[in-house]
Amino acid sequence: MKKILIIEDNQEVRENLAEILTLSDYEALKAENGKVGVELATHQKPDLILCDVMMPELDGFGVLHILTKNPETANIPFIFLTAKTEKADIRRGMNLGADDYITKPFDDVELLEAVETRLRKSAKLNQDFPRDAKGIQAFINEARGYTNLLNLSHEQGMRIMKAKEPLFHEGSYPRQVYLVEKGRIKVFKSSDDGRELIVEVAGPGDFIGYLELLNDTPYTTSASALEDSEVYYIPREDFTNLLHQNRDVSARLIKMLAKNLAEQEENLVRIAYHSVRKRVAEALLHLDAKYQEEDGQSVAISMMRQDLAQIIGTAKETLIRTLSDFQDEGLIKIEESSIYLINREKLENLPN
Repeated sequence: MKKILIIEDNQEVRENLAEILTLSDYEALKAENGKVGVELATHQKPDLILCDVMMPELDGFGVLHILTKNPETANIPFIFLTAKTEKADIRRGMNLGADDYITKPFDDVELLEAVETRLRKSAKLNQDFPRDAKGIQAFINEARGYTNLLNLSHEQGMRIMKAKEPLFHEGSYPRQVYLVEKGRIKVFKSSDDGRELIVEVAGPGDFIGYLELLNDTPYTTSASALEDSEVYYIPREDFTNLLHQNRDVSARLIKMLAKNLAEQEENLVRIAYHSVRKRVAEALLHLDAKYQEEDGQSVAISMMRQDLAQIIGTAKETLIRTLSDFQDEGLIKIEESSIYLINREKLENLPN
């Protein structure tokens, strides 16, 4: 049973709304003012919120502002209830992230249709979209169902890249966000003496190039293809609209991006605190898991030793010695440029 929170200071209206919703098989939660409503939303996590605009102490705009700033409540569909019909009020509510606006008085059918529509759209956006070009395009098409996202462009597209071809350069200005469809893209930083440190190897399903776009700053890293690759791109304006124009859409997009942030942070921690042997083992395990076959079978890790050394944050010569040690210990097998994992358990439990 879906839970709907009613935040309304007028008791008669509040009870009437609760009765309508209960008769329609919804669980109705009631709050007599904005402060109580925020507390209930935080603890009860309703599926949708109906909120009056004009209330003492904390009005509906304040309620929406507070809930939007809380990650646990930011993606709850939010519908304003108000007797005011001025365009300025409607615009302000939508700019804050409201999903709909119902003016009082309203009939039962109008209310229930608005509730059902918002719950249905929220459910569609919360489904698992594949992290590939088709999945992202499906996500964008669902987002177009929201009034303030109707004007999303159709300028997303695919870029075909050859091995070693650059995607963007450190210091350049971001115009697009990228999703790797096929192949592998290395994201790296260059030192003053020309050395490179690979901070991420992005594979199918990974987003890259979005942090600088969000911060409106030039790229702090460079990116180029490690092998022949396909990269799906989303124009800057579309990406920022997806992130800021609707809370449901924004929350879903953030979940898609969160995976990449966690991996980058983990990689930097590994470089900072782990021994070379530990870093090499973890890098091999990470690459093996990332690029194994769909049935879970391991594949050869084929990567230039210089690129692998840049991922680990060590000299190429040090990497080669460590790989030779691992082979002598029976942990891996090396055949020309390919590396095969022989004993995953020992690699996973290698002491730091």
